[in-house]
Amino acid sequence: MNSLLSDINPLDLNLIDAPLLAALYGVTGLVLLLVLLGPTGVRRAVMTVIGAVVGAAAGWLLAWLVSDVWDPWGVSLSIGTRLWTEALGASVAIVLLNLRGQVRWRRVVAMCALPLCLLSAAAGINADVGQFPTLRVALGLASFPQLDQALATARSDTLAAGTTTSTGDGIVGTVTIPATVSGFAARPALVYLPPAATATNPPALPVVEMLSGQPGSPSDVFTAGGLARILDRYAQAHSGLAPIVVVPDQLGAPDNNPMCVDSKLGNAASYLTVDVPTWIRAHLHVVGQPLGWTIAGFSQGGTCSIQLGAAHPQLYGTILDIAGELVPSNGSEAHTVAAAFDGSAASYAAAAPSAILAAHAPYVDLAAIFVVGDSDLRFLPRVRAVADAAQRAGVDSRLFESSGTAHDWHTVDYAWTTALPIIAARTGLLAPHVVAMTR
Repeated sequence: MNSLLSDINPLDLNLIDAPLLAALYGVTGLVLLLVLLGPTGVRRAVMTVIGAVVGAAAGWLLAWLVSDVWDPWGVSLSIGTRLWTEALGASVAIVLLNLRGQVRWRRVVAMCALPLCLLSAAAGINADVGQFPTLRVALGLASFPQLDQALATARSDTLAAGTTTSTGDGIVGTVTIPATVSGFAARPALVYLPPAATATNPPALPVVEMLSGQPGSPSDVFTAGGLARILDRYAQAHSGLAPIVVVPDQLGAPDNNPMCVDSKLGNAASYLTVDVPTWIRAHLHVVGQPLGWTIAGFSQGGTCSIQLGAAHPQLYGTILDIAGELVPSNGSEAHTVAAAFDGSAASYAAAAPSAILAAHAPYVDLAAIFVVGDSDLRFLPRVRAVADAAQRAGVDSRLFESSGTAHDWHTVDYAWTTALPIIAARTGLLAPHVVAMTR
């Protein structure tokens, strides 16, 4: 047991699963109980109750201001995150109101309770959102090798095992995709190769262009989204077969939002539909036909997926829109129109997914999978509206609503787990012919 524990790097401890969280919540609860069990009277008890109510109300107000007034991310905070903020306000008020009149050791306990309350609330919010699965990710220390290096290692391991077929996990590596045509200032991309792609004579596999949200980076798809784990699990059940996934950078920087159009903010659309596919065909063994290509994304990346997929059916056969927007957005509508559409309201309206779908209707062989959390109250009606627009345009559409999740990485996990078998059937991954996706 001691040897096993010594092999676990503290940076890789799971911050979302129950054991660590239960221990943290238990210690925090015990410390708060010790604070409350100190010498007290009726007046102090009443003040503690009132303080807890006021503290919870202050937490609710803070969450409301951040989510619904300032709205820095364009996303409403989930009920779970709001409750954790209220709990933090209440617990801090309880501790502060019980500092005076305590013996020395109880004051020390009370002072320790403050960081524990803050840490518990942060851990609870993180578990609710799923952003930082490990301390390594939270500290920004997660990294991926160059793809060539990772591929060489995987093939060396395969040869050492005396086989020509890789049966282990897939690999994730970093690549630079040049913006030869677009000139877009993209950050390095990430590529997932399933076990079948690392074999000595790999088959031509379907490919997915996957886009992260904003703010964010390509690595979020694998660190917060755990996409490699989902793909590996699928591949292990299907003789090492899974799609190749390429995650390019559609932002240029975490806080940028070129909205996947060509504009003075950057030619993001040309980068994703010209430069990236050109690089994929030149460097990866992928299916050439559009039915073998999928474009996918989460949040802002979901908006991009339906924009670009609907506009380029000659390139992509399937779209996976995870909690995308109704329209591309960079701040207010006025700012969006001015920043990316040269002040043209008509150009802005034409860039909306519903407008693109209507302009290219009727589609002959395009499929779209829409996924949204049923607790994502802001994005739920938007995704439903775009899914309806796709259906009207003749797109073979499916809408899935993830139970109990909001605008978070848990929804992404559900989306990929649900959509992957559909994408595999649609792209002909497991059959010599393409199986059409049924309605």
